[in-house]
Amino acid sequence: MGTWGTGPFDSDLAADFVDELEGLTHQQVIDVLERAFHRVTDSRERVDGGDGAEAIAAGALVASTLPDSPIVIDPDDGPAEPLPALPASLRASAKSALHRVLQDGSEMATGWMDSGDADQWRQEVRQILQALEAPSDH
Repeated sequence: MGTWGTGPFDSDLAADFVDELEGLTHQQVIDVLERAFHRVTDSRERVDGGDGAEAIAAGALVASTLPDSPIVIDPDDGPAEPLPALPASLRASAKSALHRVLQDGSEMATGWMDSGDADQWRQEVRQILQALEAPSDH
């Protein structure tokens, strides 16, 4: 896996995931995001690193669509087309998946343990979680 930073799109896996969204209908985009979260939340054992990377990227995309979100996607990292209006259920799915990715035993979390960037990576994921958990009364 090629990883060049701690951000949600700083890996080949995350970039490939975003590329998968190109040319899809709005419903297909929603389905792809939902599947990314469910692969993590439905895994009985360790969260696979690839699944974790996709869930983090998907979580950042969902968080970026929320009003007043601090999560802003660089146009070079995000999908070429704007994301559709996303159902509120995706927000809950994203939170569950990201909590699972941060747990001990997650391949993503374990992979960063040997790196000096582990704290920064965890902070990046927590920022996405905070944006997802913020009330959206707008």
